[in-house]
Amino acid sequence: METSSADDMRTGDSSGSSDVDSGRLFLGSCVALVATSVAFATVGAIMLALKRDFVLTNQEVGWIGGAALWGFAVSQLVFAPLCDTLGMRFLLRLAFLGHLAGTAIMMVAGGFWTLFVGALVIAMANGLVEAACNPLVAALYPENKTVKLNQFHVWFPGGVVLGGLAAFGLDAMDITAWQLKLVLILIPTLAYGWLLLGQAFPATEGVQAGVSVREMFKAAFTTPLMWVMLVAMAMTASVELGPNRWVPAVLEAGGMAGILVLVWINGLMAVLRYRAGPVVKQLSPTGLLLASAVLSGVGLMGLSVWGSGWPTFAAATVFAVGVCYFWPTMLGVVSERVPRSGALGLGLMGTVGMATVGLVAAPTMGRIADRYSHERIPVEQTVRLLESGASSLADIEDPDARAAAIASRNVVAEYRRAGALPSPGTANALRALISSGGSVELVDEAQAVLGPADNYGGRISFRYVVPLCGALALIFGTLYASDRRAGGYRVRRVEASP
Repeated sequence: METSSADDMRTGDSSGSSDVDSGRLFLGSCVALVATSVAFATVGAIMLALKRDFVLTNQEVGWIGGAALWGFAVSQLVFAPLCDTLGMRFLLRLAFLGHLAGTAIMMVAGGFWTLFVGALVIAMANGLVEAACNPLVAALYPENKTVKLNQFHVWFPGGVVLGGLAAFGLDAMDITAWQLKLVLILIPTLAYGWLLLGQAFPATEGVQAGVSVREMFKAAFTTPLMWVMLVAMAMTASVELGPNRWVPAVLEAGGMAGILVLVWINGLMAVLRYRAGPVVKQLSPTGLLLASAVLSGVGLMGLSVWGSGWPTFAAATVFAVGVCYFWPTMLGVVSERVPRSGALGLGLMGTVGMATVGLVAAPTMGRIADRYSHERIPVEQTVRLLESGASSLADIEDPDARAAAIASRNVVAEYRRAGALPSPGTANALRALISSGGSVELVDEAQAVLGPADNYGGRISFRYVVPLCGALALIFGTLYASDRRAGGYRVRRVEASP
């Protein structure tokens, strides 16, 4: 009869090979990652609807989208260092509860703050999935970590494809209630709960090798390469997830089915990650990161120039090829080159990446979009439209119509006083007109004024991310050249502590 080791007792997981169903654990981990990506796609798909229904600015929507990212960082920061102690199964149970609760909060939201809190809870559940599943995959496949992490991370873009297509299908059936799109998150959530929560788990690599928490912290914070990778992770995450968060809303404002462009980007990413093995072997991890930085910059510049049509799909294709390997290869390099950092090192990478996107990149892109979109709003046409809207909606009892009439009057009054349209109040007044329930002519004209402006502002925000790609090319080029001088990329193994 097998007995549990002291480390197994400490984590609540099992390292006995006869107890662990590796195939089911890997499958369940992939489904859990689908839940995180469906949440990402769904929140992205409803951002324009939230902006109109709750009359939010781009910056407020950026904060909601950002909370759906930096909440991930909070849970990674808190729980990744505890993964060895609490066990991966315990973290996944918390993730399961978080996905259920966060979705429910957003569905009953009454305004900005409840939307923000719901997105934050969902994001914390997403972070718990990665805090548990990244070290789980590394423990299941210690001899092939970079490739298996890429194959595991197939299911982030893969889930975005599934969630995005489902959201588009609901729109095609005239099911436009954004709350129903959030229900999509619950499907993979219930599936990974069934696959994982009752299973025996292996101990993490650190526990198996007897690496103490103190040694793990020392490796993570005293290794120079770790600091380089943390800085690079802040930038790679911003390049990948910042624009991806805005693609549906920006392109939809320009008249394209933005969610389908997001599906195209992420479908291509999924296919390329699944075939990561030959690419990693041919280029090496650091060479792959260098190529990714260059292609990402080219794709983003194209997305900032073209707002619709086939050129947008071409730019999106280059962007997808560029960013697809960033996240899993960054994790693989840390796991292979700073292996004693263990679950903490992987958690710190996710924390820095998501925190940067959520707290800096997403809101900043929203702020840039607000500024540049305001510059493209035609003044005389907009003043005339708002005066007409205020007049036609004034006597309607519906609260949305009254709110739109008040917002329109306030903007016109500010224009008469200052001689310029206020920002972002003008865009908000136009959004209020669109969701007011007014005449078809009124709504169509408001959309015709605001759509091109929002599209332009969003595309310019993409351009502001491009310099990060140049900085990344310098960092990864230096690492790649160093590897070449040393005779090639070398993997370091976790050795058991004496």
